[in-house]
Amino acid sequence: MAVTIKNTNYDGEVLDRILTKAATGNELVQKGLINLVPDVTKKYSIPRLKTNKMLRKRVEQPEDKDSKGDFIYSEKVLEPKDFMAFTTFNPRSFEQIWRPFQPKGELVFRELPPNVQNVLLKALSDQVDFELGYHFVNGIYVDDEEDDEHLFNGILMRVYEDPEVIRVNSSKDDTMIERLMRVRKATPQVLRNNPNFVYIMSVDDADRYDDELILREGKGVNWTDTSAMRFKGTTIKTVSSWPDGLIIGTVATPTEQSNFWGAVNLQNDFNVIQIDKLTNAGERYFFKMLMTADTNTAFGEEVVMLDAREGNVITTSNTTITMKSQDDAIELTPASDQTYTIEAAAVHAGARLSVSNKSAEHKATVQGTEVAPGKTVSLYYDGKSWFEGDVKKITLSSDLAGQESKAAVSASAESLEV
Repeated sequence: MAVTIKNTNYDGEVLDRILTKAATGNELVQKGLINLVPDVTKKYSIPRLKTNKMLRKRVEQPEDKDSKGDFIYSEKVLEPKDFMAFTTFNPRSFEQIWRPFQPKGELVFRELPPNVQNVLLKALSDQVDFELGYHFVNGIYVDDEEDDEHLFNGILMRVYEDPEVIRVNSSKDDTMIERLMRVRKATPQVLRNNPNFVYIMSVDDADRYDDELILREGKGVNWTDTSAMRFKGTTIKTVSSWPDGLIIGTVATPTEQSNFWGAVNLQNDFNVIQIDKLTNAGERYFFKMLMTADTNTAFGEEVVMLDAREGNVITTSNTTITMKSQDDAIELTPASDQTYTIEAAAVHAGARLSVSNKSAEHKATVQGTEVAPGKTVSLYYDGKSWFEGDVKKITLSSDLAGQESKAAVSASAESLEV
């Protein structure tokens, strides 16, 4: 990484300061949609207690056999992953710009003046905040030291992999009002009037909803105004890195009542930057930030998800199967070792495909990932390529004709470290 100088105007009039490009930050945190837990160095368990119906007819002398209902304790885990920001630069690169920004001092000790360092620090901090915002929403973790694109699982990946999430069907032709009505009807009644229950959607979808309200004859708001971002009293929150066509309704607050949770080492880690010489004898300097983060959901059954994005197409040598959702499953029974490819024309980042090989002796290779006979593999798409995800074992049963997908946990509960 170096300081790249383009289109300089050294001999002409220049500003006495450097302008930096605006960037959108970590909106889940900034807008109070996630409960962020600090001081998590290894693992943090989210304890969950559920109860069943306990009321029954009165018994004069109750015994143990008269007991009704029980307590169900379980945990979800936050396990922060390590990552960093690191970039180097040569202060002398600014010598070719203009005098106020030239390094000062004796040649061997030259360094950038504080005002220019502050500009670079702000640009670095804004960029890191922007990238974190994307990963907190769309992040996918891959255990590969050479992979710099998959740092930790974002909140959407946690929603996609949770079998208890309430999934709602919709068509790409539905209006935003129709989609919100579907989400509301699928929302448990106890949550509909919860003051912390919100709908989260993309900025473009919110604008589309606003346009529909404006265009309503006789009831629309003035064209010069913006409609209130609410639906039947429930607040609508927008996140710039949120995918279009995806609406999630849930309790999202910066408190322990939130369904969205995050874990970090220290909350100010994202603002602490180390600056020093790369080597004692060299001229290059470095900026360095060390961070850890992870996300998870608390109760999947209190998350309502409507995904109206188009499905993807899987092509084989003999047949074509169209999938109707971004979280789907397919069963393959190859008669011989077979390679399958996924056509990525309509696939969106965060899509998951559960591939089950029903053959007793032949392997299926899907997008470079081998699925052994009798095995099931979950493949994830990050917007560029498919890869095998390291997540819970979940078996999806999907109706390829378009009915709602259902998920069931196929593995026993795992013990989690506190």
